[in-house]
Amino acid sequence: MKYFLCLGSNLGNRGENISLALVLLKKEAIKIIKISSLYETQPVDYLAQPWFYNQLAEIETELSPLRLLAIIKKIERKMGRKRALPKRPRLIDIDIILAEETIIRTEELVIPHPLMERRSFVLLPLVEISPGTVHPVLHENMKVLWQKSNDRSIVRKVKEKKNAVKHQRRESVLKDNLL
Repeated sequence: MKYFLCLGSNLGNRGENISLALVLLKKEAIKIIKISSLYETQPVDYLAQPWFYNQLAEIETELSPLRLLAIIKKIERKMGRKRALPKRPRLIDIDIILAEETIIRTEELVIPHPLMERRSFVLLPLVEISPGTVHPVLHENMKVLWQKSNDRSIVRKVKEKKNAVKHQRRESVLKDNLL
């Protein structure tokens, strides 16, 4: 099954936190198909916190949505995520945004993510990597949802690193230290 995940971080080295989360997802036999650019985003709801880095990933796995959620929570714990108060600063946050046309409404998991159509930090990266993907409840594609969104929070692309080899080496060191 194909999924879209939103990864976010606003503590520590935000970009490295997201890169490491992607490495840990791969280690769980989750295939990363496509990732968006990295975006720096203004907090919403609880504004008195550092800005986030966010990135969307299209993934493929045989895992059910609930099993994927369990693995995501395990990765967040492994990386040091503390679930204190909602909407507060966090080292890593990984949300399941979409799971093909699947619709789930349980206490533990809601797919599509219940706020995705109101969040520019989700919609803009989704438009970048999959503008034609259709929301299974609203029956509109991501580009249309983004154009209709009333979210005016700031979402800006993080400039690419000049030295990709340096980034790959850093990712390798992170991987070796945590795994």
